Amino acid sequence: MSSDNVLEKTTRVNLLFDFYGPLLTEKQQTFLTCYFLDDLSLGEIAAEFGISRQAVYEHIRRAEATLEGYEEKLGLAADHERRTAILADLKTAVDTWKPDERDSYFRKKALACIEQLEQIEG
Repeated sequence: MSSDNVLEKTTRVNLLFDFYGPLLTEKQQTFLTCYFLDDLSLGEIAAEFGISRQAVYEHIRRAEATLEGYEEKLGLAADHERRTAILADLKTAVDTWKPDERDSYFRKKALACIEQLEQIEG
């Protein structure tokens, strides 16, 4: 796995963990924290908890699958990413708006962004 893929996976798991971490078992939370947040190796975690590297790997793999399952059902992380993108668009529109312009581009763009945010929030 390339370093870009590893970074993407780590970022994804951390994002999902932020949203769904409390729904995991204590052991899953601990192993994910050690592996993805504290950057410990499987061997280091195994030594710390007195289990095999394979057991640590399986716990982490199952926890990742659980997080992805929650995301498939609830979509909180996807909604967060959509809101973040919409807010970035809104910020760009505000930053580039010139008060002396008489057209309604800014107003239309801002209202569209706000409407999108309201739809996401349900």
